[in-house]
Amino acid sequence: AYGARHPSDGAEGRLVSWYSFSESWTSWEMHPNGDEVVLCVSGEITLMQQRPDGVCDSITLQAGDYAINAPGVWHTADVKTHAACVFITAGEGTEHRSRD
Repeated sequence: AYGARHPSDGAEGRLVSWYSFSESWTSWEMHPNGDEVVLCVSGEITLMQQRPDGVCDSITLQAGDYAINAPGVWHTADVKTHAACVFITAGEGTEHRSRD
């Protein structure tokens, strides 16, 4: 029934999750099948995004700020002390790679 009510979500639907962080991420991830919304609900997190052309951008989010990870954009994050974020992700096909 979800698919009939929300056809623009595609076959993968959406994964909604809440994570708390006290240290930087140890890997990169990428969602090939749709946008990911990152909403910072507490603390501060710096999101790094690597576009398919190799260009990297960074966005610092504080409580109430959000960013979008577009499909195919590799992303990771730095956390200095603590942050909590809500993620709304097209999760199907998510890939990970080491952060070196």
